[in-house]
Amino acid sequence: MATCPPHTSYPSVPPSGPTTGGPFTGAPAAAPLRHAHWWQRTWVRYGALTTLLAISGLVILALVREETGTEGFLVGLGLATLPVPLLIASFRWLDRVEPGPWRNLLFCFAWGACAAALIAIVANSFATRWIATATADPSSADTLGATVIAPVVEEIAKAAAVLLVFLFRRRDFTGILDGVVTAGVTATGFAFTENILYLGTAFGTDQLTGGTGIASVTAATFFVRIIMSPFAHPLFTVLTGIGFGVSALAADRQHIRRVAFPLSGLLLAMGMHATWNGSSSFGEYGFFAVYAAFMVPIFGLLTWLVIWTRQRELRTVRAELPAYAVAGWLSPVEPYALGSMRARRIARQYARRHAGRAAAREVARYEAYATSLAFLRHRGRRGRAGADFVVRERELLDELWRRRETARPALDYAARITAPPVPVAAPPWPVHGAYGYGPTTTPTQAPTPTPYPAYETPYPAYNPYRS
Repeated sequence: MATCPPHTSYPSVPPSGPTTGGPFTGAPAAAPLRHAHWWQRTWVRYGALTTLLAISGLVILALVREETGTEGFLVGLGLATLPVPLLIASFRWLDRVEPGPWRNLLFCFAWGACAAALIAIVANSFATRWIATATADPSSADTLGATVIAPVVEEIAKAAAVLLVFLFRRRDFTGILDGVVTAGVTATGFAFTENILYLGTAFGTDQLTGGTGIASVTAATFFVRIIMSPFAHPLFTVLTGIGFGVSALAADRQHIRRVAFPLSGLLLAMGMHATWNGSSSFGEYGFFAVYAAFMVPIFGLLTWLVIWTRQRELRTVRAELPAYAVAGWLSPVEPYALGSMRARRIARQYARRHAGRAAAREVARYEAYATSLAFLRHRGRRGRAGADFVVRERELLDELWRRRETARPALDYAARITAPPVPVAAPPWPVHGAYGYGPTTTPTQAPTPTPYPAYETPYPAYNPYRS
């Protein structure tokens, strides 16, 4: 297994100019690829996956519309859409340290809304009917289906998306936050479809019974599912995502850990889901008791965990990138700027203001590649990097080198704006030539200020590695 050099050694010195034809000037040309079979071609896989999701979407659309009616479907669709932007924005915010590609998030949402929802509807209906037929007790079958069958089926269906990203987009799945975001977006898509079904059915019930206003079934369903618990499904599946995230941090030889943590997370998600679904059978106030004593504390605990993990990743960036600054790949202030979300934002704004949106996108890509490089080196120093460590490191360094002309001025500016000032104590004795001492100044005449180089505003003295 190839690993990163120990912390006492540093990467090689960067080339004197932009590279052409490969990661580094003079690097040997890659060997020609063998002809891949037709099912191994990228466009075939993308086409098959898109077709599968499209068919699942059409089938689930027909099933929900048949259950709710056209008018109920439209009402449910409008109400179910409300929490989606907030949830997606929250998960995207967590993913800002090393943002994954949008295509991964789009796949996860589509899988949750289409494939996972279809699997859940078909499997839950079949299992509930079979239990009702076998026991001749429809009420018990419904209870058993909601508290046992549904949690198992739904969590497995949602976990399939996390597994696919973990296996086939391994470079984009490097830690706990990636697992949280992947699982959360998948569950958001699943909850979106489920909310359409529940809200549309509630609206149809009100149409039959004449219920309106706050006392209607639609209002009660909206309050419980959209206002009180929009995070319920994401909260369950995030436990599975954390398990996959811990597995991603394990070395390749730790086979038991790589399998045990995802399974443990999945079992916890099923248990939590079952407790939530069974809360209605705990008495008149069972739902509120489970919500207050169980759901809210766990939601707060997981929120703290992912935010702490996010800050830990930023500290990893600040700790690992100085090696590349010493070797000349990065400027001295970049590790500090890249380890601060505020500095990153200021750098993108600076690039957009001075060179347009294209430059801002280049700075964002530079930040993402630098973060990936820091995480790669961190895994390498711990012996958890794959056999392609050297190749991947060179690819990332090459991407940074290509964008350095655009990104470095913006990051340097952001570092100077955001770095805390370092207190400097004035010496107790007069210093010749300093302001306030010696013959160069008088009480009524200050020295001529020196213009700050290439920046719009003055900046204080700073320590770029001070956290």
